[in-house]
Amino acid sequence: MSFHLDVEIKALLQGMGVAESEFSGGTLIVHSPLTGDVLAKVPEISSEKAIAAISSSSEAFNEWRKIPAPRRGELVRLLGEELRANKEALGRLVTLEVGKVPSEGLGEVQEMIDICDFAVGLSRQLYGLTIQSERPDHRLTEQWHPAGVVGIISAFNFPVAVWAWNAALALVCGDTVIWKPSEKTPLTAIATQALFLKAAARFGAEAPKALSTLLVGGREIGALLVEDQRVPVVSATGSTRMGRDVGERVARRFGRSILELGGNNASIVTPSADLDLTLRAVAFGAMGTAGQRCTTLRRLIVHSSVYETLIPKLVGVYNAIKVGNPVESDALVGPLIDQLSFEAMQSSLKAAREAGGTVHGGQRVNINGDASFYVRPALVEMPSQTGPVLEETFAPILYVMKYETLDEAISLQNSVVQGLSSSIFATDIREVELFLSAQGSDCGIANVNMGPSGAEIGGAFGGEKETGGGRESGSDAWKAYMRRQTNAVNYGRTLPLAQGVKFDVGG
Repeated sequence: MSFHLDVEIKALLQGMGVAESEFSGGTLIVHSPLTGDVLAKVPEISSEKAIAAISSSSEAFNEWRKIPAPRRGELVRLLGEELRANKEALGRLVTLEVGKVPSEGLGEVQEMIDICDFAVGLSRQLYGLTIQSERPDHRLTEQWHPAGVVGIISAFNFPVAVWAWNAALALVCGDTVIWKPSEKTPLTAIATQALFLKAAARFGAEAPKALSTLLVGGREIGALLVEDQRVPVVSATGSTRMGRDVGERVARRFGRSILELGGNNASIVTPSADLDLTLRAVAFGAMGTAGQRCTTLRRLIVHSSVYETLIPKLVGVYNAIKVGNPVESDALVGPLIDQLSFEAMQSSLKAAREAGGTVHGGQRVNINGDASFYVRPALVEMPSQTGPVLEETFAPILYVMKYETLDEAISLQNSVVQGLSSSIFATDIREVELFLSAQGSDCGIANVNMGPSGAEIGGAFGGEKETGGGRESGSDAWKAYMRRQTNAVNYGRTLPLAQGVKFDVGG
């Protein structure tokens, strides 16, 4: 299997335009979570070269911001074409490097294509406002200008889609981008950068050479982006601990952070819920991507009147779902990314037992020996929301609790430090509207009759509290990549001052 993976990885990368020198002979060892085998040895950039790359990106920004926004959109349209042409190859690479099932690997690339389509339209819609002035013969307007270099620090679980969310918007806004990918998933980043360079070559000489830059390396490379004054916007996806460090350091230099951090997401099941729909939605929300999404369902809050009907069926699904190598089978649950993730899962399950929880599943599944980490998803019935339930474990653990009143359920849902995604299963409109009201979910995403996972690109993605408050992707998230400017124009022959101030000096 090791030999075949090596051969396939090489063919995929070279087919997308990556030179062999970019994935061989380096110091960063890349393993596939499917087998634990070594896929590649990627060269890492030095700090000195990374600093020089930031300089080049800053110089490229000075040129790119002069290009009309609709013309910038043409480059992103070409990027979308390259992604369409290479969807199968890049999706396959996501599966091999991250361990996602094939449909999820392809779905991630489709998300990149979708955000490119969105950004192309956006390039003609970077709207400002016209505001009524209190002064006669005055016009008050607002416009948006490119912010500058945008640093993107991405995580392993969505190794390319999150880059696209940021880069597609930043590029049409007139910014340049520098990407520091996860050390666990550099191959998908290298392939994506190669596809971008193809699009830029088709676009022509108007695209500066350092329009998009890839920096493969460790935490010290990410730290350079965080600390450099020439990078006014830093978008970082990862743990709350990482985000707190990034946010504080960027804020100290008065930069801007877009933070997408932890999510301890909950779903509420009400007495009026369609339980068949709920069962299917909970299964995907909690077990999809082996529980390694920031929007994964981690807490299920079930009304006592439907608990004994729903939970035994859900336990049956957990016992029956197929765990395995998605390249060799039709498994719906692939591996955890590495040993550290497995150990964190087992530690949380131990803490849940000690807190009085009843654990169903959670054991390791021997698929490819000791080098890979497959687990059966765990469903844990908890007596209360305590201990590990209050924390996010990046693994397929679903904690289940009972409630009696909807106010109690909403309080349970909101009583964690994270605030990314949430959902309710209900057919009673009063329950739905209360959940969506200011008295309801305190999360950035609130869904009805679906799980918390699987957001579309049309809406702004992100959360509140320790999720970081950032917004990416659709709606007006583009404003985070630009700077706002208010303009007052006096087209008259007098000088009336605001607020009725008088300052007559004659002449």
